[in-house]
Amino acid sequence: MKVFIVYCHPGDDSLTRHIRENFIRGLESSGHSYVISDLYKMNFRTDMSGDEYSREAFYRSDLPVPADVLAEQEKINSSNAIVFIYPVFWSEAPAKLVGWFDRVWTYGFAYGENRKMKQLEKAIVLVSAGNTQEYFDRTGIGEAMKKVFLEDRIFDRAKQKEMIIFGGTSREKEDRLLNWDSHLKRAFEIGAGL
Repeated sequence: MKVFIVYCHPGDDSLTRHIRENFIRGLESSGHSYVISDLYKMNFRTDMSGDEYSREAFYRSDLPVPADVLAEQEKINSSNAIVFIYPVFWSEAPAKLVGWFDRVWTYGFAYGENRKMKQLEKAIVLVSAGNTQEYFDRTGIGEAMKKVFLEDRIFDRAKQKEMIIFGGTSREKEDRLLNWDSHLKRAFEIGAGL
C-alpha cells in the first residue's frame, strides 16, 4: 500500500515527530511505501490567493490550480491511503493544515461535479494532545474534533476513516513520560497494521 503522510508540526523536538517516525517504521516493517508532505519544512503557502478564492467561491473550474496544489493532489491520487499527523491546537489542527485543506480540496478535485480525487482506501488522523483522553471524552471535544475532521474534511473521500488521539502529552503533566512509550508503540502498530 502506498501512503501519503501529511505532517504538520512547527518544531523538531516533539512527541508528534516521534509519533510520525514510529508510524513510518511500522509502515516500512510491513512493506508499505510512503510519500510525505512536511508542511512547515515545505513552507507550504496556506493563504488562498484572490484567484483561488474566485475559483472556489464561484465554482470556476476554468481558472488554473497553482502548481504546489497540483503536486499535493497528485500525491493523493497516486496513493491508497492518507494519514494526517499533527498536534492539537485549541481543539483544532494547526492553521497551516487547515489552510492546506482550503487550498488542496479544490472544486473539481475534492468536491463538485466530475471530481477527480479518487476515493482512498483509508484516512487516518494521528493527533498528539496535551489533554487526556478522559478530558476529551468528558467534554465531548474529542467527538467534535472527529466530526469536523472525519465527517466534513474526509467525508466520503475514504472508504475507512479513523482519528486516534494520543492524549496526556503536555510537558506539564507528570505522566507524560509514562504515556510516551505506549504512544510510540501504538503509532508503530498502526503503521504496521495499515
